[in-house]
Amino acid sequence: MIRTAAVIGLTFCLTATGWAEGDPEAGQAKATPCAACHGADGNSVNPEWPSIAGQHAGYIVKQLEAYKNGDRVNALMTAMAMPLDDQDRADLAAYYSSQSLTPKTADPELAEAGEKLYRGGNPATGVAACTACHGPTGRGVPGAMMPRIAGQHAAYSAMQLKLYAAGERSTDKDQMMRNVASAMSEAEIAAVSAYIQGLR
Repeated sequence: MIRTAAVIGLTFCLTATGWAEGDPEAGQAKATPCAACHGADGNSVNPEWPSIAGQHAGYIVKQLEAYKNGDRVNALMTAMAMPLDDQDRADLAAYYSSQSLTPKTADPELAEAGEKLYRGGNPATGVAACTACHGPTGRGVPGAMMPRIAGQHAAYSAMQLKLYAAGERSTDKDQMMRNVASAMSEAEIAAVSAYIQGLR
């Protein structure tokens, strides 16, 4: 398990090999290659690429490790993650977690249905409410490795839900996301993703 703690601007990430102290300034210097997709400050302009500004440091480290060891597969991200060591991952995570996410708006035609699903789920089909893990404001739970999803691009969130539903993404603890996503309709995925994009 990876745990994080922020102390005087530094982030400490417990990785497979021990605690790595993350330095935001070092992370900024190392983030140049990341900017092409995620933006210089972690705010992606392409809705198919995630904004990672303000994401929990431990979660960023965990995902980079997953790309490196093959638990999560993406040709571009795997290639980027392979050369990173524990210190690199901790530094990048410290930098991006310290950045501010640019607020976005939700599609008003989908947001109402998305909010109902986010807050109440769909008991008839076994879809759990998103608030159970990601919180009412979508800020997640750092200690439990539940990521911040508020303000994420709707297109990216929808894509990840579909990958979970198809079993192509399997980094979720106890298959929680796979179980939820596989029970969702395409309309539900679109609606809740739109609502998440507008969460602040």
